[in-house]
Amino acid sequence: MRNPWLALRAGADPRERTRQMGAAHDAFLAGAGTVTDVRSVVADSWRRSAAAHLDPDAAAPVDLDSLEEYRATHPLRHTLPLFRDLLGSIAEDGDHLMAICDARGRLLWVEGHSAVLRKAEAMNFVAGAHWDEAHAGTNAPGTAVAVDHAVQIFATEHFSRRAQPWTCSAAPIHDPHTGLLLGAVDVTGGDHLANPHSLALVQATARAAEAHLATLPPPRAGRFVTLGRHEGLLTAHSKTLKLGRRHSELLVLLLQHPEGLTGDQLGLELYGDELNPVTVRAELSRLRRILGPLLSSRPYRLQEPVTADFQDVAALLRRGEVAAALRVYSGPLLPGSDAPGIVRLRRLVESQLRAAVRASHDPALLEDWTRSSWGAEDLWMWEALAQALPPGSPRAAMALDRIQQLADEYAPPDATWLQRPRN
Repeated sequence: MRNPWLALRAGADPRERTRQMGAAHDAFLAGAGTVTDVRSVVADSWRRSAAAHLDPDAAAPVDLDSLEEYRATHPLRHTLPLFRDLLGSIAEDGDHLMAICDARGRLLWVEGHSAVLRKAEAMNFVAGAHWDEAHAGTNAPGTAVAVDHAVQIFATEHFSRRAQPWTCSAAPIHDPHTGLLLGAVDVTGGDHLANPHSLALVQATARAAEAHLATLPPPRAGRFVTLGRHEGLLTAHSKTLKLGRRHSELLVLLLQHPEGLTGDQLGLELYGDELNPVTVRAELSRLRRILGPLLSSRPYRLQEPVTADFQDVAALLRRGEVAAALRVYSGPLLPGSDAPGIVRLRRLVESQLRAAVRASHDPALLEDWTRSSWGAEDLWMWEALAQALPPGSPRAAMALDRIQQLADEYAPPDATWLQRPRN
C-alpha cells in the first residue's frame, strides 16, 4: 500500500509528476471542480489555502520583530544543537536547507549553505517568515503543523508558485510532558528529496528531539479554575491569584492558543469589531505585571504549562469519560463574559458536554444535568431524561410534569407539538 504522506510512487518520473501536478494546480486555481490524481493531503491543503484567499503568486510575510527574544524563550531552542548534529551535514552540502518552525508555522531557524540560503530568500523562506498554510499555502512545515503529521510536499504540489521549484519533508515535534505541538523540523531542497529516506530522516529527527526534551525537567504546572466563576482563580508558584474578568478572559484565550497570539488577535477575541489596540495593550501590560515571567510577548504566550478545568472537560470527553467530565463541569465558562472568543468557547464546551450526556442515555447523568442551575430549564435534556426512565415510573412522571411546565412557560400558546402523553 502506498504511503499517502510520500510525494512520489516508487519508479515515478519526477519531471512527469511535476507536469501533472502543475496542470492539476492550474485546474484547481481555475475552479475546475474536482481535482484528480492529487494526494488527498495536498488537495485538502489546497482547499485550506484557497479558503484563506491566498494569492498563489504572493510571498510569505516576514516578521522580524522580537524574533531573537522569541527564539530565546521557545522550547525548541533546547533541541537546536541536536538538529545541527543530525541534519547539519545535509544543511551544508550546498543542496539542502534545514528549517525549524513553531506551532503556527513561523520559521525560527533556517540554516544551510549560503548559496542555497540566497535562493530561498527569493521566496521568503527565511527566519521570521510565516509559512503556515494561510500565509504560504501548501508546504511541508506549514502543512505538517496543520495536520500534525509528517509530510512530504513535492515541487508543483506547493500552492505558492514561488515554492514550486523546491521539494520538502517535515515532521511535527511535541512537548513530551504535555503533548502540545511545539513546531516542526524540515529539510528543503530539490526533487531528489522526494523519496522515503528524507521523510524518515525528519521523522527520526523529530523523535530524537522529543526524547531530548523528555530528559529536561518539566516546568511546574499552574492551575486555572474558570467554570461557573465570573473571575478565574490562578494557582502558580505556590500562590493563588483571583484575576479580574478581563484578565481571566485573556488567560483563557492564551490557554486555548498555546502557540501564542498577537495583540491584535487577542483584541479581536476580546472586543470583536470594537477593537481598541490601546486598551488591549494596557490590559496586557497589567496582566504581565501580575503574571511576571509566566507571560511572554510577541506573540503573547504562556511560558510554563497551566492546566484549566474547562480543558479537563474537553480531554475527558475525548476519552469517552462522560461521567467524569460532568463531575468536573461546575458551570459555564466565565458566565458573565461577553467577549466573542469566550462566548464561542463557552458554547463549545457546554454543547459538547450536553450532547455527550444526552447520548449516554444514562438517567443518573441526565438527572445530574437537569438538577443543576444551568440545566434546570433545559427542555431538550428533560425530554431525554423522560425517555431514559421506565415508562410510568414516578421519576418519569416528574420529568413529564417538568417538560409540561417548561413548554407552558416558554412556548407560544399554539405550539401543540410540545404536548406530551402522560404515560
